[in-house]
Amino acid sequence: MNIGIFTDAFYPQVSGVVTSTLILKNELIRLGHSVTIITVTHPNVEEEEGIMRLPSIPFFLLPSQRVGMIYSRKVMNKIKKLDLDIIHTQTEFSIGIFGRIVAKKLDIPVVHTYHTMYEDYIHYVSRGIMLKPASQFAKKVSELYCRDCSAIIVPTIKVRDVLQQYGLIRHIDVIPTGVNIEPFKRCNYNEDLIKDEKKSFGIDETEPVVLFIGRLAKEKSVDIIINSMKELIVKIPNCKLLIIGDGPERENLESLVLELGIEKSVVFTGEKPWEEIGRYYQMGDVFVGASLTETQGLTFTEAMAAQIPVVAKYDKNLDDLIQDKINGRIFHKDEDLAGILYEVLMDKEECVTMVKNAYVGIEPLSSTFFGENVEKVYMEVEKQNYMLQNQKVT
Repeated sequence: MNIGIFTDAFYPQVSGVVTSTLILKNELIRLGHSVTIITVTHPNVEEEEGIMRLPSIPFFLLPSQRVGMIYSRKVMNKIKKLDLDIIHTQTEFSIGIFGRIVAKKLDIPVVHTYHTMYEDYIHYVSRGIMLKPASQFAKKVSELYCRDCSAIIVPTIKVRDVLQQYGLIRHIDVIPTGVNIEPFKRCNYNEDLIKDEKKSFGIDETEPVVLFIGRLAKEKSVDIIINSMKELIVKIPNCKLLIIGDGPERENLESLVLELGIEKSVVFTGEKPWEEIGRYYQMGDVFVGASLTETQGLTFTEAMAAQIPVVAKYDKNLDDLIQDKINGRIFHKDEDLAGILYEVLMDKEECVTMVKNAYVGIEPLSSTFFGENVEKVYMEVEKQNYMLQNQKVT
């Protein structure tokens, strides 16, 4: 098939949507399909084969994100030559809208993956004003965008249930984003090199490391992890929190660290290249996440592939991923986190068992399964489209 993936979020940006799109592209190519990415321009990248970019500007409320034009005649003419069989939109805004326009003009079916529950992110736009109307608007836009697509894909049951609560009445395919586990395997990394990398961050090889990798945004709740360190270092004085990532909340988080007086125990590294992120997982003795807005939590799967224990705040979307004390640890109350981190860092025997169980359990979440399952959706859509075209002829 000739497939066009339309997305507002793509490399060099760093996000779950970008990761999912890159993995999908690679898996579809492995399966023999032709894939073109249609996305926004970015000042840090030049022209690349297989990628079309529409002019864009920084989003004024979130300058790290970009907003593209919703139409380009030049790009449209290029797309016509691709003879696309399927359009797969990954976002609902400028490029997502462009994808729908292209689909309508060229009579191509649209598959859409709903990644982001926007009601959890409206604080960026509303600035605390009229939160309820903004939330209702986000729900309605989501439902309207998904309503007449040929197929809808979501990463978890939680997201499917949310869309149904929004009023979307139709079949929804639940397909978790796969992870290429190879870049995260411990056997790929030299221990001495990892020790040297830790030293470059001021961390000695004897110091236990609590690891967070992700975007530093309000909804990621990194402040919960930082607050837990105040209690944890009383029990384990040489423990360090390694925070890998950047974002709009970094300054506030750094201020919180100073306020708590734990600046010697917390290391901010800034953003690291996605293609190198596998080695940073090797620096952690435990990986932790506290967000309740993740639609899947890919970093947990990546940590499991890297064979380090995972601690997460309970959320429905983790029901099929983490079982407490079986393949990871779950905390429900913020004040419980420090105690659970202490248990994980001190009980090596239990950790070995959890890590083994987690590693075995992530095979169904591999990128291979992901690509093949999305391909099945495409084939079903193509079959339905063929039947509809025949009905029109008769």
